[in-house]
Amino acid sequence: MEDVFSDVDEIPENLNIQPYMFEPPVQINNDHIAQESSGESDYEVRGNDQLDRRANTIWYECGSCEVMETTMECTCCAEFPLVDQIRESSELECITEHETFRDNCLNARVLEVSLHEYIQRERPLDDNEPINEVYRHIAYRRFVLWIWHCLGRGNRKVLPACVVTAIRRTFPSENYIGFRESHLAS
Repeated sequence: MEDVFSDVDEIPENLNIQPYMFEPPVQINNDHIAQESSGESDYEVRGNDQLDRRANTIWYECGSCEVMETTMECTCCAEFPLVDQIRESSELECITEHETFRDNCLNARVLEVSLHEYIQRERPLDDNEPINEVYRHIAYRRFVLWIWHCLGRGNRKVLPACVVTAIRRTFPSENYIGFRESHLAS
Protein backbone atom coordinates (compact mmCIF):
# COMPACT_ATOMS: atom_id res chain seq x y z
CA MET A 1 0.00 0.00 0.00
CA GLU A 2 2.13 2.80 -1.30
CA ASP A 3 -0.64 5.28 -2.01
CA VAL A 4 -0.95 8.04 0.52
CA PHE A 5 -4.47 9.35 0.78
CA SER A 6 -4.85 13.02 1.57
CA ASP A 7 -8.60 12.94 1.99
CA VAL A 8 -11.01 10.37 3.40
CA ASP A 9 -12.96 10.43 0.16
CA GLU A 10 -9.91 9.15 -1.71
CA ILE A 11 -9.67 5.91 0.32
CA PRO A 12 -10.95 3.04 -1.80
CA GLU A 13 -13.87 1.03 -0.38
CA ASN A 14 -12.34 -2.32 -1.25
CA LEU A 15 -9.26 -1.85 0.93
CA ASN A 16 -8.70 -5.19 2.67
CA ILE A 17 -7.28 -4.41 6.10
CA GLN A 18 -6.78 -7.35 8.43
CA PRO A 19 -6.27 -7.18 12.19
CA TYR A 20 -2.60 -7.06 13.17
CA MET A 21 -1.46 -6.95 9.54
CA PHE A 22 1.11 -4.25 10.31
CA GLU A 23 2.49 -5.95 13.44
CA PRO A 24 5.81 -7.78 13.28
CA PRO A 25 5.46 -11.57 13.28
CA VAL A 26 6.00 -13.46 16.52
CA GLN A 27 9.25 -15.38 16.71
CA ILE A 28 8.78 -18.73 18.39
CA ASN A 29 11.73 -20.18 20.25
CA ASN A 30 11.51 -23.97 20.45
CA ASP A 31 14.28 -24.12 23.07
CA HIS A 32 11.99 -22.79 25.81
CA ILE A 33 11.56 -25.28 28.66
CA ALA A 34 8.19 -25.63 30.37
CA GLN A 35 8.40 -24.57 33.99
CA GLU A 36 6.38 -27.46 35.38
CA SER A 37 4.39 -30.21 33.75
CA SER A 38 1.20 -28.88 35.30
CA GLY A 39 1.78 -25.45 33.78
CA GLU A 40 1.64 -23.78 37.19
CA SER A 41 4.65 -22.36 38.95
CA ASP A 42 5.60 -20.36 42.02
CA TYR A 43 7.88 -18.20 39.96
CA GLU A 44 7.90 -16.55 36.58
CA VAL A 45 10.75 -17.15 34.18
CA ARG A 46 11.75 -13.79 32.81
CA GLY A 47 13.49 -13.97 29.48
CA ASN A 48 14.61 -17.14 27.77
CA ASP A 49 17.68 -17.93 29.85
CA GLN A 50 16.22 -21.07 31.47
CA LEU A 51 18.63 -23.35 29.62
CA ASP A 52 21.70 -21.34 30.56
CA ARG A 53 21.01 -20.69 34.25
CA ARG A 54 23.76 -22.96 35.54
CA ALA A 55 26.25 -21.51 33.06
CA ASN A 56 25.76 -17.83 33.89
CA THR A 57 24.25 -15.36 36.33
CA ILE A 58 22.17 -13.19 34.00
CA TRP A 59 19.02 -14.67 35.54
CA TYR A 60 19.28 -12.93 38.89
CA GLU A 61 18.22 -9.38 39.57
CA CYS A 62 18.96 -8.99 43.27
CA GLY A 63 22.74 -9.33 43.11
CA SER A 64 22.88 -11.89 45.93
CA CYS A 65 22.18 -15.14 44.10
CA GLU A 66 24.72 -17.78 43.24
CA VAL A 67 24.52 -20.58 40.70
CA MET A 68 23.00 -23.62 42.36
CA GLU A 69 23.33 -27.34 41.61
CA THR A 70 20.25 -27.63 39.40
CA THR A 71 18.56 -25.33 36.91
CA MET A 72 15.36 -25.49 38.98
CA GLU A 73 17.20 -24.05 41.99
CA CYS A 74 18.70 -21.18 39.98
CA THR A 75 15.92 -18.73 40.71
CA CYS A 76 16.08 -15.18 42.04
CA CYS A 77 13.84 -13.73 44.72
CA ALA A 78 12.56 -11.31 42.05
CA GLU A 79 11.07 -14.29 40.15
CA PHE A 80 8.70 -15.35 42.93
CA PRO A 81 5.66 -13.05 42.84
CA LEU A 82 5.00 -13.17 46.61
CA VAL A 83 8.67 -12.67 47.50
CA ASP A 84 9.08 -9.94 44.90
CA GLN A 85 6.05 -8.11 46.26
CA ILE A 86 7.57 -8.04 49.77
CA ARG A 87 10.98 -7.07 48.38
CA GLU A 88 9.64 -4.22 46.25
CA SER A 89 7.27 -2.87 48.91
CA SER A 90 10.25 -2.65 51.27
CA GLU A 91 12.37 -1.07 48.52
CA LEU A 92 15.08 -3.70 48.90
CA GLU A 93 17.39 -5.14 46.28
CA CYS A 94 17.13 -8.63 47.78
CA ILE A 95 14.72 -10.38 50.16
CA THR A 96 17.75 -11.40 52.27
CA GLU A 97 18.08 -7.75 53.29
CA HIS A 98 14.59 -7.79 54.83
CA GLU A 99 14.55 -7.48 58.60
CA THR A 100 12.02 -10.33 58.95
CA PHE A 101 14.30 -12.66 56.97
CA ARG A 102 17.37 -11.79 59.03
CA ASP A 103 15.54 -12.03 62.35
CA ASN A 104 13.69 -15.27 61.63
CA CYS A 105 15.95 -17.21 59.28
CA LEU A 106 19.50 -16.20 60.23
CA ASN A 107 19.24 -15.60 63.98
CA ALA A 108 20.52 -18.68 65.83
CA ARG A 109 18.58 -17.78 69.01
CA VAL A 110 15.28 -17.69 67.12
CA LEU A 111 16.14 -20.94 65.34
CA GLU A 112 17.01 -22.54 68.70
CA VAL A 113 13.44 -21.96 69.89
CA SER A 114 12.12 -23.45 66.64
CA LEU A 115 14.53 -26.35 67.17
CA HIS A 116 12.75 -27.31 70.38
CA GLU A 117 9.40 -27.26 68.57
CA TYR A 118 10.91 -29.33 65.75
CA ILE A 119 12.27 -31.91 68.22
CA GLN A 120 8.86 -32.23 69.90
CA ARG A 121 7.07 -32.68 66.58
CA GLU A 122 9.59 -34.75 64.60
CA ARG A 123 12.09 -36.65 66.69
CA PRO A 124 14.96 -36.22 69.15
CA LEU A 125 18.26 -35.22 67.60
CA ASP A 126 21.17 -37.61 67.50
CA ASP A 127 24.13 -36.36 69.56
CA ASN A 128 26.28 -36.52 66.43
CA GLU A 129 23.81 -34.64 64.19
CA PRO A 130 25.47 -31.46 62.90
CA ILE A 131 23.61 -28.51 64.37
CA ASN A 132 24.21 -26.31 61.30
CA GLU A 133 22.35 -28.80 59.10
CA VAL A 134 19.41 -28.74 61.49
CA TYR A 135 19.45 -24.93 61.68
CA ARG A 136 19.51 -24.71 57.87
CA HIS A 137 16.52 -27.04 57.65
CA ILE A 138 14.61 -24.98 60.22
CA ALA A 139 15.61 -21.69 58.54
CA TYR A 140 14.28 -22.94 55.18
CA ARG A 141 11.03 -23.96 56.87
CA ARG A 142 10.71 -20.56 58.57
CA PHE A 143 11.20 -18.80 55.22
CA VAL A 144 8.45 -20.92 53.62
CA LEU A 145 6.16 -20.23 56.56
CA TRP A 146 6.83 -16.48 56.32
CA ILE A 147 6.17 -16.26 52.58
CA TRP A 148 3.59 -18.98 51.85
CA HIS A 149 2.09 -19.39 55.36
CA CYS A 150 1.86 -23.16 55.12
CA LEU A 151 4.00 -26.20 55.58
CA GLY A 152 3.25 -29.86 55.31
CA ARG A 153 4.13 -33.18 53.84
CA GLY A 154 4.37 -33.05 50.09
CA ASN A 155 4.24 -29.25 50.12
CA ARG A 156 7.78 -28.37 49.05
CA LYS A 157 8.92 -25.12 47.53
CA VAL A 158 12.03 -24.26 45.57
CA LEU A 159 13.56 -21.35 47.46
CA PRO A 160 15.31 -18.40 45.86
CA ALA A 161 19.04 -19.00 45.39
CA CYS A 162 19.85 -15.85 47.39
CA VAL A 163 17.89 -17.20 50.39
CA VAL A 164 19.62 -20.59 50.24
CA THR A 165 23.01 -18.89 49.84
CA ALA A 166 22.47 -16.58 52.84
CA ILE A 167 21.34 -19.46 55.05
CA ARG A 168 24.24 -21.67 53.94
CA ARG A 169 26.74 -18.90 54.67
CA THR A 170 25.30 -18.38 58.15
CA PHE A 171 25.14 -22.12 58.94
CA PRO A 172 27.89 -23.72 56.82
CA SER A 173 28.84 -27.37 56.50
CA GLU A 174 30.87 -29.53 54.18
CA ASN A 175 27.87 -31.17 52.50
CA TYR A 176 24.72 -29.61 51.15
CA ILE A 177 21.61 -31.27 49.87
CA GLY A 178 19.76 -29.32 47.21
CA PHE A 179 16.03 -29.23 46.57
CA ARG A 180 14.35 -32.61 46.37
CA GLU A 181 10.85 -33.23 45.10
CA SER A 182 8.51 -34.76 47.63
CA HIS A 183 7.87 -38.45 47.17
CA LEU A 184 4.33 -37.68 48.38
CA ALA A 185 3.61 -35.24 45.57
CA SER A 186 1.32 -36.63 42.91
